[in-house]
Amino acid sequence: MSTIPAAGHKAPEFNLEASDGTTVSTDSLKGKKYVLYFYPKADTPGCTKETCGFRDALAGYKDLGVPVFGISPDPVKDVTKFAKKFDVNFPLLADTDHAIAEAYGVWGEKVFAGNKYMGVSRTTFVIDDGKIAKVFEKVKPEGHDQEVLTYLKA
Repeated sequence: MSTIPAAGHKAPEFNLEASDGTTVSTDSLKGKKYVLYFYPKADTPGCTKETCGFRDALAGYKDLGVPVFGISPDPVKDVTKFAKKFDVNFPLLADTDHAIAEAYGVWGEKVFAGNKYMGVSRTTFVIDDGKIAKVFEKVKPEGHDQEVLTYLKA
């Protein structure tokens, strides 16, 4: 796994297809504060819990003017299906070649039930005007949306 960029560093650039049919890029977010959370796979129990948490808390993020984006290595058709199934009210981004996950240092070897494989480590970044303001590592899906919201309100 490559190194996760620390707070204060320039956020890696991206340009990804979204579940809502748009393309989201660092250029389109210039000068803004936003949340990027990386999740391993659409429509799996932990990722569903985390995504639905952000969905249900979105009004709090909107009150602060902070957009939220979920990123996974799934194809755009899978993130679109996932977003529709759970009425996700913000864009889920498709990082199919996991280049953005690699740039953010969250792609690497994982172990589940004794099997080793490559995948995304559940990690969240708060980006402010192109720089990383906060990194949440080893995220627990349940309640994470509130953890990030509490940080943003502080």
